[in-house]
Amino acid sequence: MPYLAPTNRDEAFRFLQSHRPKIIAGCTDYYPSLKQGEVDENLLDITQLDGLRGITRLPDGWRIGAATTWTDIVQADLPPAFDALKAAALEVGSVQIQNQATVVGNLCNASPAADGVPPLLVLNAEIEIDSPTGNRQVPLDQFIVGVRQVDLQGDEIVSAILVPDISEQAQSSFSKLGSRTHLVISIAMVAVVVKPNAGRIEDVRIAVGSCSPVAQRLSDLEKRLVGLSIDDVTRFEFSQDDALAVLSPISDVRGSAEYRVDVVGEMCRRAVLDACSRG
Repeated sequence: MPYLAPTNRDEAFRFLQSHRPKIIAGCTDYYPSLKQGEVDENLLDITQLDGLRGITRLPDGWRIGAATTWTDIVQADLPPAFDALKAAALEVGSVQIQNQATVVGNLCNASPAADGVPPLLVLNAEIEIDSPTGNRQVPLDQFIVGVRQVDLQGDEIVSAILVPDISEQAQSSFSKLGSRTHLVISIAMVAVVVKPNAGRIEDVRIAVGSCSPVAQRLSDLEKRLVGLSIDDVTRFEFSQDDALAVLSPISDVRGSAEYRVDVVGEMCRRAVLDACSRG
Protein backbone atom coordinates (compact mmCIF):
# COMPACT_ATOMS: atom_id res chain seq x y z
CA MET A 1 0.00 0.00 0.00
CA PRO A 2 2.22 2.89 -1.19
CA TYR A 3 1.66 6.29 0.44
CA LEU A 4 3.15 9.52 -0.90
CA ALA A 5 3.06 13.10 0.34
CA PRO A 6 4.93 14.92 -2.45
CA THR A 7 6.05 18.54 -2.38
CA ASN A 8 5.89 19.18 -6.13
CA ARG A 9 3.29 18.55 -8.81
CA ASP A 10 5.49 16.49 -11.14
CA GLU A 11 6.10 13.94 -8.42
CA ALA A 12 2.42 13.90 -7.55
CA PHE A 13 1.30 13.31 -11.14
CA ARG A 14 3.86 10.54 -11.68
CA PHE A 15 2.52 8.75 -8.61
CA LEU A 16 -1.05 9.41 -9.68
CA GLN A 17 -0.45 7.85 -13.10
CA SER A 18 1.57 4.87 -11.87
CA HIS A 19 -0.39 3.90 -8.75
CA ARG A 20 -3.93 5.29 -9.29
CA PRO A 21 -4.16 6.27 -5.61
CA LYS A 22 -6.95 7.70 -3.52
CA ILE A 23 -6.28 11.44 -3.14
CA ILE A 24 -6.43 12.54 0.49
CA ALA A 25 -5.93 15.76 2.44
CA GLY A 26 -7.37 16.28 5.95
CA CYS A 27 -8.76 12.70 6.03
CA THR A 28 -11.52 13.65 8.48
CA ASP A 29 -14.04 11.90 6.23
CA TYR A 30 -11.76 9.25 4.75
CA TYR A 31 -10.47 7.41 7.82
CA PRO A 32 -13.72 7.43 9.84
CA SER A 33 -15.45 5.79 6.88
CA LEU A 34 -13.11 2.78 6.99
CA LYS A 35 -13.42 -0.34 9.05
CA GLN A 36 -10.50 -1.24 11.30
CA GLY A 37 -7.59 -2.49 9.22
CA GLU A 38 -9.43 -1.83 5.96
CA VAL A 39 -6.90 0.56 4.37
CA ASP A 40 -5.69 -1.38 1.36
CA GLU A 41 -5.46 1.27 -1.37
CA ASN A 42 -2.66 3.54 -2.47
CA LEU A 43 -2.80 7.06 -1.01
CA LEU A 44 -1.67 10.41 -2.40
CA ASP A 45 -1.55 13.08 0.32
CA ILE A 46 -1.65 16.52 -1.33
CA THR A 47 -1.27 18.61 1.84
CA GLN A 48 2.47 19.19 1.29
CA LEU A 49 2.22 20.32 -2.34
CA ASP A 50 3.61 23.79 -2.98
CA GLY A 51 0.97 26.50 -3.27
CA LEU A 52 -1.99 24.39 -2.23
CA ARG A 53 -2.68 25.96 1.16
CA GLY A 54 -3.90 29.47 1.78
CA ILE A 55 -6.16 32.16 0.35
CA THR A 56 -4.80 34.52 -2.27
CA ARG A 57 -6.30 37.76 -3.56
CA LEU A 58 -6.27 37.78 -7.34
CA PRO A 59 -6.94 40.72 -9.69
CA ASP A 60 -10.40 39.30 -10.41
CA GLY A 61 -11.26 37.44 -7.22
CA TRP A 62 -9.84 34.97 -4.70
CA ARG A 63 -8.08 31.62 -4.86
CA ILE A 64 -8.59 29.12 -2.04
CA GLY A 65 -5.92 26.42 -2.26
CA ALA A 66 -6.99 22.79 -2.07
CA ALA A 67 -5.21 22.17 1.24
CA THR A 68 -6.82 25.20 2.93
CA THR A 69 -8.55 24.22 6.16
CA TRP A 70 -11.82 25.45 7.59
CA THR A 71 -9.89 27.23 10.34
CA ASP A 72 -7.94 29.07 7.64
CA ILE A 73 -11.27 30.26 6.24
CA VAL A 74 -12.51 31.47 9.63
CA GLN A 75 -9.30 33.42 10.30
CA ALA A 76 -8.97 34.96 6.83
CA ASP A 77 -9.62 38.64 6.11
CA LEU A 78 -12.43 38.36 3.56
CA PRO A 79 -15.33 40.59 2.42
CA PRO A 80 -18.79 40.28 4.05
CA ALA A 81 -20.02 38.11 1.16
CA PHE A 82 -17.81 35.34 2.62
CA ASP A 83 -19.50 35.49 6.04
CA ALA A 84 -21.81 32.60 5.08
CA LEU A 85 -18.78 30.45 4.25
CA LYS A 86 -17.19 31.37 7.57
CA ALA A 87 -20.42 30.49 9.40
CA ALA A 88 -20.49 27.14 7.61
CA ALA A 89 -16.85 26.58 8.60
CA LEU A 90 -17.81 26.88 12.26
CA GLU A 91 -20.45 24.16 11.76
CA VAL A 92 -18.00 21.59 10.35
CA GLY A 93 -17.59 19.22 13.28
CA SER A 94 -15.45 20.23 16.25
CA VAL A 95 -12.63 22.76 16.36
CA GLN A 96 -10.18 19.88 15.98
CA ILE A 97 -11.94 18.83 12.76
CA GLN A 98 -11.94 22.41 11.48
CA ASN A 99 -8.19 22.59 12.08
CA GLN A 100 -7.59 19.49 9.95
CA ALA A 101 -10.40 19.23 7.38
CA THR A 102 -10.05 21.00 4.04
CA VAL A 103 -12.70 22.95 2.17
CA VAL A 104 -11.91 21.16 -1.10
CA GLY A 105 -12.17 17.79 0.64
CA ASN A 106 -15.68 18.73 1.73
CA LEU A 107 -16.60 19.40 -1.91
CA CYS A 108 -14.91 16.30 -3.32
CA ASN A 109 -16.65 14.13 -0.75
CA ALA A 110 -19.86 15.29 -2.47
CA SER A 111 -22.28 14.59 0.34
CA PRO A 112 -25.75 16.14 -0.10
CA ALA A 113 -25.18 17.58 3.38
CA ALA A 114 -21.72 19.07 2.69
CA ASP A 115 -21.70 22.35 4.62
CA GLY A 116 -19.39 24.15 2.23
CA VAL A 117 -21.40 23.72 -0.94
CA PRO A 118 -24.30 26.20 -0.49
CA PRO A 119 -22.06 29.12 0.62
CA LEU A 120 -19.72 28.53 -2.32
CA LEU A 121 -22.61 28.20 -4.77
CA VAL A 122 -23.85 31.68 -3.85
CA LEU A 123 -20.30 32.97 -4.38
CA ASN A 124 -20.37 31.57 -7.95
CA ALA A 125 -17.30 29.48 -7.14
CA GLU A 126 -15.40 27.48 -9.73
CA ILE A 127 -13.14 24.48 -9.22
CA GLU A 128 -9.58 24.62 -10.56
CA ILE A 129 -8.38 21.20 -11.71
CA ASP A 130 -4.80 20.28 -12.64
CA SER A 131 -3.59 17.37 -14.77
CA PRO A 132 -0.31 16.48 -16.52
CA THR A 133 -1.69 17.98 -19.72
CA GLY A 134 -2.99 21.27 -18.37
CA ASN A 135 -5.52 23.08 -16.23
CA ARG A 136 -9.29 23.42 -16.45
CA GLN A 137 -11.95 25.25 -14.48
CA VAL A 138 -15.42 23.91 -13.76
CA PRO A 139 -18.32 25.80 -12.11
CA LEU A 140 -19.11 24.24 -8.74
CA ASP A 141 -22.68 23.47 -9.82
CA GLN A 142 -21.23 21.31 -12.62
CA PHE A 143 -18.37 19.80 -10.61
CA ILE A 144 -20.60 17.91 -8.16
CA VAL A 145 -22.72 15.69 -10.40
CA GLY A 146 -24.42 13.43 -7.85
CA VAL A 147 -24.19 11.84 -4.43
CA ARG A 148 -20.47 11.12 -3.86
CA GLN A 149 -19.82 11.89 -7.54
CA VAL A 150 -17.64 14.67 -8.95
CA ASP A 151 -16.30 15.62 -12.38
CA LEU A 152 -12.72 14.49 -11.77
CA GLN A 153 -10.74 12.15 -14.01
CA GLY A 154 -8.19 9.60 -12.81
CA ASP A 155 -5.19 11.75 -13.72
CA GLU A 156 -6.55 14.99 -12.21
CA ILE A 157 -6.15 16.80 -8.89
CA VAL A 158 -8.30 19.64 -7.59
CA SER A 159 -5.86 22.46 -6.95
CA ALA A 160 -8.10 25.32 -5.79
CA ILE A 161 -11.48 26.97 -5.48
CA LEU A 162 -11.80 30.21 -7.45
CA VAL A 163 -14.26 32.88 -6.33
CA PRO A 164 -14.89 35.84 -8.66
CA ASP A 165 -14.98 39.41 -7.44
CA ILE A 166 -18.10 40.40 -5.57
CA SER A 167 -19.34 43.77 -4.34
CA GLU A 168 -18.12 44.95 -0.94
CA GLN A 169 -21.75 45.91 -0.30
CA ALA A 170 -22.91 42.30 -0.64
CA GLN A 171 -23.84 40.66 2.66
CA SER A 172 -24.28 36.96 3.37
CA SER A 173 -25.87 34.57 5.82
CA PHE A 174 -25.85 30.82 6.50
CA SER A 175 -28.45 28.78 8.35
CA LYS A 176 -28.28 25.09 9.28
CA LEU A 177 -31.08 23.07 10.84
CA GLY A 178 -30.18 19.92 12.76
CA SER A 179 -31.25 17.88 15.73
CA ARG A 180 -28.73 19.73 17.91
CA THR A 181 -26.51 22.80 17.66
CA HIS A 182 -23.13 21.25 16.85
CA LEU A 183 -21.57 18.04 15.52
CA VAL A 184 -24.64 17.22 13.46
CA ILE A 185 -25.54 16.37 9.88
CA SER A 186 -28.07 18.91 8.66
CA ILE A 187 -31.76 18.37 8.00
CA ALA A 188 -31.63 21.42 5.74
CA MET A 189 -29.32 24.37 5.21
CA VAL A 190 -29.48 27.66 3.37
CA ALA A 191 -26.83 30.12 2.22
CA VAL A 192 -27.67 33.59 0.96
CA VAL A 193 -25.80 36.52 -0.56
CA VAL A 194 -27.75 39.78 -0.80
CA LYS A 195 -26.81 43.17 -2.18
CA PRO A 196 -29.24 45.72 -0.73
CA ASN A 197 -29.67 49.20 -2.20
CA ALA A 198 -31.76 51.97 -0.66
CA GLY A 199 -33.85 49.52 1.35
CA ARG A 200 -34.49 47.14 -1.54
CA ILE A 201 -32.85 43.99 -2.84
CA GLU A 202 -30.68 44.79 -5.84
CA ASP A 203 -29.25 41.28 -6.17
CA VAL A 204 -29.75 38.02 -4.28
CA ARG A 205 -28.43 34.47 -4.48
CA ILE A 206 -29.92 31.56 -2.53
CA ALA A 207 -28.65 27.98 -2.29
CA VAL A 208 -30.16 25.07 -0.37
CA GLY A 209 -28.39 21.93 0.82
CA SER A 210 -29.58 18.59 2.27
CA CYS A 211 -32.80 18.85 0.26
CA SER A 212 -31.67 17.19 -2.98
CA PRO A 213 -28.86 14.88 -4.13
CA VAL A 214 -26.77 18.00 -4.89
CA ALA A 215 -27.15 21.43 -3.29
CA GLN A 216 -29.19 23.74 -5.53
CA ARG A 217 -29.43 27.43 -6.35
CA LEU A 218 -33.04 28.67 -6.29
CA SER A 219 -32.80 30.87 -9.38
CA ASP A 220 -36.55 31.38 -9.85
CA LEU A 221 -36.93 32.49 -6.24
CA GLU A 222 -33.96 34.83 -6.62
CA LYS A 223 -35.60 36.57 -9.57
CA ARG A 224 -38.81 37.12 -7.61
CA LEU A 225 -37.01 38.74 -4.70
CA VAL A 226 -35.09 41.34 -6.73
CA GLY A 227 -36.61 44.77 -6.18
CA LEU A 228 -38.48 43.84 -3.00
CA SER A 229 -38.19 45.89 0.16
CA ILE A 230 -37.36 44.33 3.51
CA ASP A 231 -41.04 44.61 4.49
CA ASP A 232 -41.97 42.83 1.29
CA VAL A 233 -39.64 39.95 2.19
CA THR A 234 -41.35 39.44 5.54
CA ARG A 235 -44.69 38.94 3.73
CA PHE A 236 -43.38 37.00 0.72
CA GLU A 237 -44.54 33.38 0.35
CA PHE A 238 -41.24 31.50 0.20
CA SER A 239 -42.83 28.05 0.30
CA GLN A 240 -44.60 28.28 -3.05
CA ASP A 241 -44.31 24.92 -4.81
CA ASP A 242 -42.77 26.37 -7.96
CA ALA A 243 -40.25 28.45 -5.98
CA LEU A 244 -38.83 25.26 -4.43
CA ALA A 245 -39.48 23.02 -7.44
CA VAL A 246 -35.81 22.17 -8.05
CA LEU A 247 -35.56 20.52 -4.62
CA SER A 248 -36.09 16.78 -4.22
CA PRO A 249 -35.62 15.95 -0.54
CA ILE A 250 -35.67 12.43 0.84
CA SER A 251 -37.04 11.08 4.09
CA ASP A 252 -34.42 9.69 6.48
CA VAL A 253 -33.70 9.37 10.19
CA ARG A 254 -33.13 13.12 10.46
CA GLY A 255 -36.40 14.27 8.92
CA SER A 256 -39.08 13.54 6.37
CA ALA A 257 -39.15 14.96 2.87
CA GLU A 258 -42.33 16.85 3.76
CA TYR A 259 -40.71 18.39 6.83
CA ARG A 260 -37.70 19.54 4.82
CA VAL A 261 -39.96 21.29 2.29
CA ASP A 262 -41.95 22.88 5.11
CA VAL A 263 -38.95 24.33 6.90
CA VAL A 264 -36.67 25.34 4.05
CA GLY A 265 -38.91 28.17 2.81
CA GLU A 266 -38.89 29.82 6.22
CA MET A 267 -35.15 29.24 6.48
CA CYS A 268 -34.73 31.11 3.19
CA ARG A 269 -36.77 34.04 4.51
CA ARG A 270 -34.77 34.28 7.72
CA ALA A 271 -31.44 34.01 5.91
CA VAL A 272 -32.40 36.78 3.45
CA LEU A 273 -33.57 39.04 6.28
CA ASP A 274 -30.44 38.29 8.30
CA ALA A 275 -28.19 39.16 5.34
CA CYS A 276 -30.13 42.38 4.70
CA SER A 277 -29.80 43.40 8.34
CA ARG A 278 -26.00 43.23 8.14
CA GLY A 279 -25.76 45.99 5.55
